[in-house]
Amino acid sequence: MLNEFKKVGIHNVHFGKNVRVIEPCNLYNCFIGDDCFVGPFVEIQQNAVIEHDTKIQSHSFICEMVTIGHHCFIGHGVMFVNDVFTNGKPAGGNRSLWKKTIIGNYVNIGSNATILPVNICDGAVIGAGAVVTKNIEVPGVYVGNPAKLLMPIP
Repeated sequence: MLNEFKKVGIHNVHFGKNVRVIEPCNLYNCFIGDDCFVGPFVEIQQNAVIEHDTKIQSHSFICEMVTIGHHCFIGHGVMFVNDVFTNGKPAGGNRSLWKKTIIGNYVNIGSNATILPVNICDGAVIGAGAVVTKNIEVPGVYVGNPAKLLMPIP
């Protein structure tokens, strides 16, 4: 068996203007818009889209098929998931079993939240440690596992 080693780093990323990236990080084949910040130990996988003026704090993982709107905040250690074990086990790289996530604009996601494949509307706030398992369609503060509306935001 041949060992395979891939170098961590920044590869084939389309950067907008005034982007700040703190290394080490693993960014590849993705889009990061103007005026974004990416903290250390972040991984953003291929085909992910980060719109302008979004901040992603350290140790966050943004997998394929995730789009994050503009003026968002992603706290430390936020995990996005695209494989929901449709067949009762990991997809094993079968992308046809993966699902997408779309985060609206002006969304704030607290540290250590987990975001399954969902849509989150503009202006939502996801509390630290929350697990979002269903679409969020009403702006508000969501907390818990599974995340539930704590209070609406007018």
